[in-house]
Amino acid sequence: MTDASHPYPAALQDIITLFENLPETERREMLVTYAENSAKWGPTADETFDLEDVRKDEECTDTVGIYLKAGKDDDGQPTASFKVSLGHEVQTLTRAMTSILCRGLNGSTLQAILDVPADFVPKIVGADLVRQRSQTVYYVLTRMKSAAKVYQNRLRQEAS
Repeated sequence: MTDASHPYPAALQDIITLFENLPETERREMLVTYAENSAKWGPTADETFDLEDVRKDEECTDTVGIYLKAGKDDDGQPTASFKVSLGHEVQTLTRAMTSILCRGLNGSTLQAILDVPADFVPKIVGADLVRQRSQTVYYVLTRMKSAAKVYQNRLRQEAS
């Protein structure tokens, strides 16, 4: 659930709060830990998804697959959970953001995902890394939002 004072899903807000309170050295260590756990968020052979978007974009070093599994919250609003496949050349920071976003957005409503402002990224990765890797740090969020929008549009078409 998000609102104007807390524009992030609760799980993402928890991660942001954790990172905001870490000194720079620990923040970078935590990012590496998240990156090392990115494979946990990959799809498995027995899973089926409501939307799959696998491609290599110019702003990424390798192929990234976004897999959306739809659900509904207690109010009947459409939700999404994500899995992400990452090619071997994908950078550590992108791997870290993948883990953070999968954990922080899973189970959120499609609208909450679309409404997430990108201003949390520097709070997690630090301003220096954002400047050095400006495209990379936003890449997975942009792809997830795109998948949520495509799925939301599909639901609207089915309803009409």
